[in-house]
Amino acid sequence: MTLLLGAMLAAGLVLVASPWLWPAGARRERPPRDGALLRLLGESGYGRTSPRTLIAVMIAAALGAAAIAWLLTSLPVLGVLAGLAGAVAPVLYLRGRRLRLRKARRQLWPDVCDLLVAAIRVGLSLPDAVASLADTAPQAVRPAFAVFARDLRATGRFETSLDRLKSTLADPIADRIVETLRMARQVGGTELTGVLRALSSSVRADAALRGEVEARQSWIRGAAVLGSVAPWVILALLAMRPEGARAYSTPEGVMVICVGAIVSVLAYRIMLRIGRLPEPGRWFG
Repeated sequence: MTLLLGAMLAAGLVLVASPWLWPAGARRERPPRDGALLRLLGESGYGRTSPRTLIAVMIAAALGAAAIAWLLTSLPVLGVLAGLAGAVAPVLYLRGRRLRLRKARRQLWPDVCDLLVAAIRVGLSLPDAVASLADTAPQAVRPAFAVFARDLRATGRFETSLDRLKSTLADPIADRIVETLRMARQVGGTELTGVLRALSSSVRADAALRGEVEARQSWIRGAAVLGSVAPWVILALLAMRPEGARAYSTPEGVMVICVGAIVSVLAYRIMLRIGRLPEPGRWFG
């Protein structure tokens, strides 16, 4: 019965906030991608999702996690901490997905450069060479180039089509390729194929080196997750017992939980910082 009441309360809150989360007169045209959440959604493959939807998911996750923690332990402090963790979980998921997409695409960009070089050498113009990737590019990035080809046929504007392609791909290496193509289009010259070959070799070598280093340091992330989650699983098991709940409901118990939460977050961040490789920044993204 308590779970049903909590679900009804959460549904009521979502309905009350729905006029601001999903306005009826929302325009189809989106504002420039200058928001942090909008940028994160685009780079993680959810470019069509609005930040308001992400915020609604964060609120729902926070309410759900807090309700579950409260029902299992009856400790307000654990409910609050579980709510905070639930609110942050969607953002952490998007960041992890963004890293996975970058790692997967990192292996594809040398092939894209080679295909561009081949298309230019057979006599295609630069816009047609880029549009041909809609049929020849690796499957993971082919939809973005298909959108570029349709946009180019509809408008005939190479610069604006490149901007949309860059926004769709939302990848640092793709930014380098797009800006190289833009410069070649603006200033001309015969060195484009050489530049693309050099870029392909550089990206391939960087991907091989990163893959080797990440394979050797993968244990750091596993140790960070295990070291952060294990104490809270034990705490939840202890708090589910009546004597444990009474002990942790005292001011001293609440302080221990709060200090433990701060230490867990700091230790997790430090471990990730130790094992993380610097990611290349986006060009004018």
